[in-house]
Amino acid sequence: MKTSDFYYDLPEELIAQDPLENRSDSRLMVLDKKTGAVSHHIFRDIVEYLQPGDCLVINDTKVIPARLIGSKEGTGAKIEVLLLKRKTGDVWETLVKPGRKAKPGTRIQFGDGLLVGEVMDIVDEGNRLIRFEFDGIFEEILDQLGQMPLPPYITHQLKDKDRYNTVYATHSGSAAAPTAGLHFTPELLRTIEEKGIDIARVTLHVGLGTFRPVKVDDVENHHMHSEFYMIDEAASEKINRAKENGKRVICVGTTSCRTIESAADENGRLKPCSGWTEIFIYPGYRFKILDCLITNFHLPESTLIMLVSALAGQKHVLAAYEEAVKERYRFFSFGDAMFIC
Repeated sequence: MKTSDFYYDLPEELIAQDPLENRSDSRLMVLDKKTGAVSHHIFRDIVEYLQPGDCLVINDTKVIPARLIGSKEGTGAKIEVLLLKRKTGDVWETLVKPGRKAKPGTRIQFGDGLLVGEVMDIVDEGNRLIRFEFDGIFEEILDQLGQMPLPPYITHQLKDKDRYNTVYATHSGSAAAPTAGLHFTPELLRTIEEKGIDIARVTLHVGLGTFRPVKVDDVENHHMHSEFYMIDEAASEKINRAKENGKRVICVGTTSCRTIESAADENGRLKPCSGWTEIFIYPGYRFKILDCLITNFHLPESTLIMLVSALAGQKHVLAAYEEAVKERYRFFSFGDAMFIC
């Protein structure tokens, strides 16, 4: 299976640069995974496709303002630091640009010294371990100095930080948003619950690996980056109950999907757990729990379009994407949605 098998042509003007004023006003394409048939709707119509007893699985991770612009002590040279994951205490694994200016021992000031980082080591793929020094609470300082780490294909400035988080974001730790969840409003979630659909909250802290291109020709040779996940007792009970009752488990986003598929046992059951996952889902994968998926439109040749192709079939997915281009859907993080059922 070749990476090029998942290529499609996307006009640049269809890449959404800004979120819609109302989250649930996005368009929704419904794709029948068995037949490949598609239909066109508005996202809030998703309620009509959910049935009492179904379980909707959402990822309640929260994106932190992880992009910091600082200056190198001594020279004043500009350095950009992107927080990837906390290692221990005040030590973070980071992506630094330009890397040549960030050798071990380099000290970087942010916000006129409100925050200072020292490069401790160089690790996998040139990432830097940085230990931060500060007075006060790190999260509060980060909120003051940091910017949201928007994907490289979004060139507009985000006016409201909250729009790169879901309305149910709770546990801080992501470097990128679980974007399928951006379409939900509190009102829409209430309507869903009132219809008798369970909502299970899981957590997966999304890393930058979600944006990294697949650089190998053979899909099976691609290595996924590890991401931390948590599933509590309430979520596992809701998901298991839906399966036991013959109802559907519907994941909101590829991150929710990867979380429950990583944690499931061979019988497709969940227990409360936490850990790191490097699961890579591509055509040929047999889903243990997931039945349906709410997702956005993904980059060509990405691991995410491979995941949706594992669920609906590569031909059906690429035909649906061709239809989405023709119908002028909005693509990627701030774009429109697809329901694969």
